[in-house]
Amino acid sequence: MLEGCVPWPEEFARRYRDRGYWRPVRLDEPLREWAARDPDRVAMVEPDRRMTYGELDRWVDRLAGGLRTLGVTEGDRVVVQLPNTLEFVAVTFALLRLGAPPVFALPSHRDSELRHLWEASGAVALVIPDRYLGYDHRELARRLDLPGRIVVTGDAEEFHPFDGLDADPVPTGVGPADVALFLLSGGTTGRPKLIPRTHEDYDYNLRVSADNAGLSERDVYLAVLPAGHNYALGCPGILGTLLVGGRVVLAPTPSVDDAFSLVERERVTVTGLVPPLALLWTDLADLADTDLSSLRLVQVGGAKFGAEAARRFTQALRCALQQSFGMAEGLLSQSAPDDPPELVATTQGRPISPDDEVRVVDEAGHDVPTGQEGELLVRGPYTFRGYYRAEEHNARVFTPDGFFRTGDVVRLLDSGHLVVEGRIKDQINRGGDKVPAEELEDLVAAHPAVHDCAVVGMPDPVLGERTCAFVVAHGDPPQLADIVGHLRERGVAAFKLPDRLEVLPSFPRTPVGKIDKVRLRELARERTTAEAAR
Repeated sequence: MLEGCVPWPEEFARRYRDRGYWRPVRLDEPLREWAARDPDRVAMVEPDRRMTYGELDRWVDRLAGGLRTLGVTEGDRVVVQLPNTLEFVAVTFALLRLGAPPVFALPSHRDSELRHLWEASGAVALVIPDRYLGYDHRELARRLDLPGRIVVTGDAEEFHPFDGLDADPVPTGVGPADVALFLLSGGTTGRPKLIPRTHEDYDYNLRVSADNAGLSERDVYLAVLPAGHNYALGCPGILGTLLVGGRVVLAPTPSVDDAFSLVERERVTVTGLVPPLALLWTDLADLADTDLSSLRLVQVGGAKFGAEAARRFTQALRCALQQSFGMAEGLLSQSAPDDPPELVATTQGRPISPDDEVRVVDEAGHDVPTGQEGELLVRGPYTFRGYYRAEEHNARVFTPDGFFRTGDVVRLLDSGHLVVEGRIKDQINRGGDKVPAEELEDLVAAHPAVHDCAVVGMPDPVLGERTCAFVVAHGDPPQLADIVGHLRERGVAAFKLPDRLEVLPSFPRTPVGKIDKVRLRELARERTTAEAAR
C-alpha cells in the first residue's frame, strides 16, 4: 500500500477475501486471459479504428516497457488526461501492468485542476492529447511547466511522443492488495481529493456491476461519457466490458449524432448516460434516422433522474433503463433486472453488494426510521477507507467504526431501495459535473470588483442544477462576462463557470453569522422562476 493511503482493517479484508468478493488478481490480468483465449476477438472500436484482444495485449506490454524506459517505475503516479480513444485504454492497462497508478483527469480540466492533481498525487508524468475539440493541450502543458515527463498522443512537438513508448515489458511486484488507480472526488470542499482504489476492490466493483447489468462477452458497450470518469470506466463501463470479453465502442464526443451512428453501426447493446444526455436521447430517438433497436439496457446516473423523465425515456428508447446512483468512493446502488418498472422510475436502485452496509442518520448521527430522510453512511467491499494524503479530512468524513459519511440525503425504503433527495455537501451537480462551491467562491472573490462571493445551485429542467454566483461588489459591480473572463484567464474548466451572476448589497446571515445559503438558493429560485413567467 502506498504511503498516504488508508488500508482496510485486516478483519474486513479477510472477510471480503473469504467470501469471494476480493480475488487474488490484478486489473490487467483478465485482458491477458482473453488475449490468450480468443486473440482475434474485437476488443475496442473507434469510428475509424478497431483492435483485437491480442493486439491490445501486445500493445499494452510494449507501452508498459516504454513507460519504464521513460523513467516511470512501480509506485509512481501518472496523470492521464485523454479523451475516449484507444490510447486511453491502452495506457491505462499499461500503467496497471507496470504498477504505476494512473490519476484520471477529465479532458475538460485546465491549468488549475491539472496543477492541483499533479501536486496532490506527487505525479512524475502527464499523458495528454495534442488537441481535443479545438483545444491545444500542449499549450496547457507549456503554461504548467511541470517538473516531469509530458507524453503527447498525436503531434508531440517538443514533448515525448506517445508512439515512441515501445520497449520490452518488465515484471512488476505489485499485487492485488496494492493501489491500482486514483479516481477523483466530487470536490465538495475545495479541490477534488484523490480516491485510491486497489486491484481487489475495483475488480469487485467491475464484477458486481457487470453481473447486475447482465453483461457478457456478447455485449457491445458504448462509452459516451469521459472514459476517465468512474461511471464510464468501471460501473461496469470500459473495464467491466473487457473483463467479460465484450466489445468497447469509444464515442469521440458525447454528441447525439456520434452516439446514435455508433449504436447503429456497431449494434451497441449497453451504454451509460447522465440525465441531460438521457433527456436529449429521449427527445431525439424518434426523430433520428438511425436504428437504435440493438440497445437492451441504458444506465442513467451521475445525478438524480426524475420519475417522469425515466418513464418517458423507456417509452422513447424501447429498452430497459437502469437507474444508477454511486460515487467514485465506492457505493453502487442500481436497479435490478427484475425490478418492476415503477420502482425503476421512482428510486435509485439498491446497493448491489450483499456486504454493503448502509445507514441513514440524522444530524446527531442516530439512525432514522425507514422511509425518513437522513444522511447516507456506507461501508463495504468496494467503498474506500480514506482519501489519499488527507488525514484530517478523513477524520471528519469517516465514523470511528469506518462508515463513510457521503453527504447525500436519502430515504431508505422497506425494499432496500434508495430514494436520493439531495445532499448536505456544498456542491452543485451540474448535469453530473460536480462544481465545488468553495473552490469557485475563492476564484471569483479574487476578481478586483468582488468583495465577497457565495455560490449556490439553482434548479434547471435539463441539467438538474445550474451555478449561480452571488457577489457583494467592491466599487462598480461586475458583469457575468467579467467574471467568466477572469475565470477563463485562470484556466478554470468550462463546466465550473457560473451560469448566472447576482449582485447583492450584503449576504443574508444565519444566527451564528454564517452566510445563509438556504436563503440564497431560495432567492436564486425566486428570480429564475419570475423571469420564466414573464
